[in-house]
Amino acid sequence: MSVSREAIFGRIRRALGDRPARANDYDAIPRAYRRGGAIDPDARLALFQSRIEHYDGGVHRCGANAIADTIAAVLASRRKRRLVVAAGVPPAWLAPRVEWIAEADTANEDLDAIDGAITGCSVAIAATGTIVLRHGASEGRRALTLIPDYHLCVVFADQVVETVPEGIARAQGAPLLTTISGPSATADIEMTRIKGVHGPRTLDVVLVGGPP
Repeated sequence: MSVSREAIFGRIRRALGDRPARANDYDAIPRAYRRGGAIDPDARLALFQSRIEHYDGGVHRCGANAIADTIAAVLASRRKRRLVVAAGVPPAWLAPRVEWIAEADTANEDLDAIDGAITGCSVAIAATGTIVLRHGASEGRRALTLIPDYHLCVVFADQVVETVPEGIARAQGAPLLTTISGPSATADIEMTRIKGVHGPRTLDVVLVGGPP
């Protein structure tokens, strides 16, 4: 161990003194922020939609029996014809006249040449317009939502919570989380916004259930 590192650890030990570490120290941290939702389900969905649209994402509402038709219309409007599909996405979602490429048939280097990807999600957060992926079967490996230029995500109304703490609580236990708040974008020091730097430039959400 280097002299500098040992000196730093020594200072930490002296600052702590003889106080034993307690497993419940984290639980004892005061949390004055609001941890639960306060608005009704319809307002929660409307808030989620408004946040996604504010970030330049598309939101397309439908009922459970119209998922495939809605996906077909969205892809036709975007002129997307070849999409990789996460392994656990139900076949009933897959619209005709689209070339669906199985996730298992793609290496990461193949994804850049495909129009986009379709996945489900684990939870969505209305307050921040965030989609949370735990990378289960319907959400695919992380590269599916980072490399292609287009992401279509199916979100069900009962997956939408209001606050970040609610979303994290639902997603807990996953070894890896990806959070998506609109299309990928960043800005330089002059505040010039550039899309697609860290992921897809275009995001569409098919929001299933709730009022149209």
